[in-house]
Amino acid sequence: MSMETLEFIIYPDGRVQEKVTGIIGASCAEVTAAIEAQLGRVVSQETTSEYFAQKLSQSAQATAHATFSDW
Repeated sequence: MSMETLEFIIYPDGRVQEKVTGIIGASCAEVTAAIEAQLGRVVSQETTSEYFAQKLSQSAQATAHATFSDW
């Protein structure tokens, strides 16, 4: 499991660059929505490969059969 981070770069002219890492899928938008609402107008967004990735879940099921022969 990777660490979730939010990085902000504030430029002298007031622009703010936000970078989200470690959050898989579109849930990064939920994490940053409140912050972006306070910062003001979003000028542009770039999605990363993590945005398009999906969480993997594995499940396994094993069945054992025992038979007995009379011969």
